[in-house]
Amino acid sequence: MKSAARRAAAYALGLALCAASAARAEERGVLLQSTTSTQNSGLYEAILPIFTDTTGIPVRVVAVGTGQALKNAANCDADVVLVHAEQAERDFVAAGYGLARHPVMANDFVLIGPRSDPASVGAAPDLNTALSRLAEGAAPFVSRGDDSGTHKKERALWTRIGVMPDPRGGWYREVGAGMGAALNIAVGMRGYILSDRSTWISFGNKADHTILYDGDPALLNEYGVIQVSPAHCPSVNAQGAAEFIAWLLSPAGQAAIEDFRVAGQPLFMGAAR
Repeated sequence: MKSAARRAAAYALGLALCAASAARAEERGVLLQSTTSTQNSGLYEAILPIFTDTTGIPVRVVAVGTGQALKNAANCDADVVLVHAEQAERDFVAAGYGLARHPVMANDFVLIGPRSDPASVGAAPDLNTALSRLAEGAAPFVSRGDDSGTHKKERALWTRIGVMPDPRGGWYREVGAGMGAALNIAVGMRGYILSDRSTWISFGNKADHTILYDGDPALLNEYGVIQVSPAHCPSVNAQGAAEFIAWLLSPAGQAAIEDFRVAGQPLFMGAAR
């Protein structure tokens, strides 16, 4: 009888500790280091309240470029990181900073420019030709220059055609800014720019700029989500992070992502399904 009583007491204590741990996770919330494109699109304003209503766990977002988001997470200033530079994400996990990378959603990158299209990008037969025409310098090309996922993709595209633009002047202008600010600069300069589609759709200062080239498989823009490793960062909210990622990858989370629209247009496709 005493043994049974001890087992019952231990079981009750275990339940109480689990409940207390869950309560602490809900009270503290989840700190999400995120790329700016998802924040600028309005996605988080649409989906995070659904997660919080479902679980009671609030999520606080810090939106910076992908490179900075990964650095912040490696410095234990995050519970979860959601960015869009697959190799950098895999390197983050391989270094022991994160537990695993999960594809969560995707859209694509697009080349934006003035409707007059002095570089004839819109008439290019393929992406390499479009990029080569930009490199001829008929009009400025604005680069974010901030080690973001978009900047990493852009540099990879130049490398693919054997071009290494000089940021010190000429046609190529690195601005060290987020996507929205860089778009404003490109519009003001009547220049070209690479943007994720979601930020472009949400962007309010389009003036006479438009999408001139899209649709190439090399322009796929996949977002990954990673839980910061408790072994590397003992203070991480591991339970809250795990619940948040599980929800994002669940049918409910994927549906919330795909249901998000701006001006009637879907901005992201679920990738977990």
